[in-house]
Amino acid sequence: MKKLALFASGNGTNVQQISEYFANSNEIKVDCVVVNKKNIYVVERAKNLGIDCFYFNREDFYNSDNVLNLMTERAIDYIILAGFLWLVPENLLKNYDHKIINIHPALLPNYGGKGMYGHHVHEAVITAKEKQSGITIHYVNEKYDSGDIIFQAKCNIKPTDTPDDLAENIHILEKIHFPKIIEQVVLGK
Repeated sequence: MKKLALFASGNGTNVQQISEYFANSNEIKVDCVVVNKKNIYVVERAKNLGIDCFYFNREDFYNSDNVLNLMTERAIDYIILAGFLWLVPENLLKNYDHKIINIHPALLPNYGGKGMYGHHVHEAVITAKEKQSGITIHYVNEKYDSGDIIFQAKCNIKPTDTPDDLAENIHILEKIHFPKIIEQVVLGK
């Protein structure tokens, strides 16, 4: 049984989708959720899903081995960034080389990097009058949104689309593809 740790910083819709997708799997289990804010809705989601949730502040995350120790104690095989907004520290990158996966709400390498998350990405894409956007699932390295790309899916943008319209289309792509791609990577398919 391969064990996943889901890292999140907000509402937790991806945590919910991933957890539900693997709920009856005999091969992959969502073992825990790690958060970097105390009062966010994903904590409630994890509780409702019966998944252990752990909070770490910036000091713990960047200046200690506390998160790495938790991953080791729980025998975590893969870390999935499910709306997690902090850069992953070196100790995790070294111990989980090509085993930390992120999803980005645009077609990288465009519209990535520090500050490019959520609505900021959709606004930038719409402002640039792009004809397409999508999702990029990629491995995590020491820079925001620059790890090796695993998978991309596209959606068309209509001239009348707003950032909210685009966000809705991106959420659909995330729901369809993110859990399946995680499964393929973890099981080596």
